[in-house]
Amino acid sequence: MRIGIIGMGQMGGAIARGLINHGGVAPDNIIANSLDTEVFLAAAADLGITPEFDSHALVAAADCVLLAVKPSQAEAVLSAPVPDGTTPLSALLAGKMLVSILFGRKAAELRALLPADCRLVCAVPNMPVSVGAGMWVCEDDPALTAADREQFAVVFGKIGQIEYVPTQLMGVAGTLTSCGPAFVALFHEALGDAGVRYGLSRAQAYRLGAQLLTGYGSLAGATAAHPGVLKDRVCSPAGTTIRGVIALEENGFRAAVIDAFRAILEK
Repeated sequence: MRIGIIGMGQMGGAIARGLINHGGVAPDNIIANSLDTEVFLAAAADLGITPEFDSHALVAAADCVLLAVKPSQAEAVLSAPVPDGTTPLSALLAGKMLVSILFGRKAAELRALLPADCRLVCAVPNMPVSVGAGMWVCEDDPALTAADREQFAVVFGKIGQIEYVPTQLMGVAGTLTSCGPAFVALFHEALGDAGVRYGLSRAQAYRLGAQLLTGYGSLAGATAAHPGVLKDRVCSPAGTTIRGVIALEENGFRAAVIDAFRAILEK
């Protein structure tokens, strides 16, 4: 399968890297373009993928197309006329799978721009797809057939878990998984600062913090235990950990995380 990426920025690049290094996709089976020509060409050369700045040629050559432009650019990209000046680019998507990672753009509004037989998947991935440990939050669109879901999973499920959620919950689910890495990075950096404050080297503190986060994620995923249960297992009566937990709560740790969601979702 040849995969075309329209708009290979940070997220498109992360997906390409994940597919090549962890998804079993050969570099010459990925075709991509980007408006940021210099950065894109360097990334394309590094990954060994094929640059194609003509989006029409890209779509024509691809079996599956990843739309990774800015959400506001969807109409302009899909309606751009092919070289003959009459047919829009979207017509070339007939019979193909289009994976849109345009945050906030619903399947119903995008489908109005596409041929009836274009198989559309609206998804929100996150940056860990680049190392094969990502998350795909996908819109649970009734128009998606079992075969469509299977094909999506075969290609993209190798670089991240897939979770289908109702249309009205795509905003909060996408915020949790796609914005979450930035929140976790702040926590990781804070762990490093604390380690340095009390004598660890910066590099060592970051290594310890990274393994802490990796290990917690693996433990939580493997056990499906409630986070409160995992917390309580570490908090001995009158012990050190519970003192730290109380200090975090006194400083509004939990409320700050929830408020970050409010700032995004209630703008």
